[in-house]
Amino acid sequence: MIINKYETNSFALTFFISSSLFSAIEILDRVAVIVDDGIIMESQVNSGLENIIQRYDQQNIPKPPIDDLREQVIESLIIEELQLQLANRAGVRISDSELNDSIIRIAANNQMELQQFIDYVEQGGESYEDLRENVKKQMIIQRIQRGRVGSEISITEKEFESFLATDESLASLEPELLVQQILVKNLNQAKSAIERINNGEDFSEIAKEISISSNASSGGLMPWRRAAEMPELFSDAVSKKEIGYVSEPLESGTGYHVLMLIDKKGPLVQYEDQWLSRHILLVPSTIRDDVATEAEINEIRSRILDGEDFSALAKEYSEDPGSASQGGELGWLGKGVLAPEFEKVMVESNLGTVSSVFETQFGYHFLEVLETRSYDMTRDLIEDRAYQILYGRKYEEELENTLRSIRAEAFVEIKDLD
Repeated sequence: MIINKYETNSFALTFFISSSLFSAIEILDRVAVIVDDGIIMESQVNSGLENIIQRYDQQNIPKPPIDDLREQVIESLIIEELQLQLANRAGVRISDSELNDSIIRIAANNQMELQQFIDYVEQGGESYEDLRENVKKQMIIQRIQRGRVGSEISITEKEFESFLATDESLASLEPELLVQQILVKNLNQAKSAIERINNGEDFSEIAKEISISSNASSGGLMPWRRAAEMPELFSDAVSKKEIGYVSEPLESGTGYHVLMLIDKKGPLVQYEDQWLSRHILLVPSTIRDDVATEAEINEIRSRILDGEDFSALAKEYSEDPGSASQGGELGWLGKGVLAPEFEKVMVESNLGTVSSVFETQFGYHFLEVLETRSYDMTRDLIEDRAYQILYGRKYEEELENTLRSIRAEAFVEIKDLD
């Protein structure tokens, strides 16, 4: 068989090109790191390196040496891979609905609708599928971290109280307080002033009349101050009190002080409308249908309207296991806690009036509002925020220790790809 020389050259060229292409494809991506049962590819390292360099350039910050940055990226990928392996062994899974909800929240946090966010991501050169995969990875990692780290964290009451007393807490969390004072020479004068205030006399007028303090002419009004900026005698007396609080006589070197907390201001100052109510609940069943249940609870209501004791009948008939033994009392509650139908009746009811019978998902009720108040949430919010700060610090410390331990116990082989 005679092979045309041009065909031979063409075959050789084709073979050369194919071989070169195959070689190029073969070395396009290589294993950069072996991490226990998993691997990290060179493309992952390069992608991470490109991202970190891009961030330095965008922020116009001088870059460390490339080798240092590459080492940082590799260590970050090792830690990520180890956590993903832990999550896989623990059976951690993220459902599509959880992932979708998370991405919708990310879009909302960026003031975008979901489709706008998808378009924005793809315009930046990243595919939406890659974004989903990256978000899913981070959700898995967060879940395994919470499981391993969160269970190890405890905050003692002593630690909590100590933090609340620190300058950091007092400066960043505590509100500014507006306080009035009456200063008199002897204890009897102070007690007399308190009695007059409790009987309804105006604090400012009493201060102008009897106080010997330098601010007496202004009704004893002191400047806005945080508790940490007040004399300790004053801050101990009013810092955790509600507006309108009048102190007992406070003795100092200048005499006896009576303080009244007038107002508070600050990011954590908040008030909530609350209701103290009681109710009776009957629940329909196979033995007693809706019609019979509604008829029976209306009969109980009529007995209360005729003068029988609400509390006694609640203990006898109410089928709410949480409140029946308390005479139907639910304690102080704000909005957003109870069933919407219950809340509506409670909010619209007059004090001391027994409502009509109404239905919720739990059954048939009627209620009576005993008291209302505007509750000062400030102290609760301060303590919640303080706990979050302490927990966050401990979490970061424990996470660092956990990740260091995981890294030390792992088999890791970093390949030399030069």
